[in-house]
Amino acid sequence: MLLAFTTVANAADADRLAAEAVARGLAVCVQADGPVTSHYRWECKQERATEFRLLFKFLPGQQAALEAWLLTAHPYATPEWVVVRAEHVGEKYLSWARASGT
Repeated sequence: MLLAFTTVANAADADRLAAEAVARGLAVCVQADGPVTSHYRWECKQERATEFRLLFKFLPGQQAALEAWLLTAHPYATPEWVVVRAEHVGEKYLSWARASGT
């Protein structure tokens, strides 16, 4: 199983991306949390923003399609997109994900 993270500026965008990713079969689950406070540099200036974080859970076969869709559907010009491999996933959860993934 893979996990990916992104952030958006508001809860409506977080809900839209989460619902669409699952409806399109690109992720087996997406969790939205926040608000979170992000500190970063953008165009040579230090920034602080309130954002909502999304955690996408998906199988390796979904990665390319999920990323391609996310990069076009995301409201940011340069969205965060960090993908990590889960070191361990409970067998029941992984079985459910395999049965739910398309």
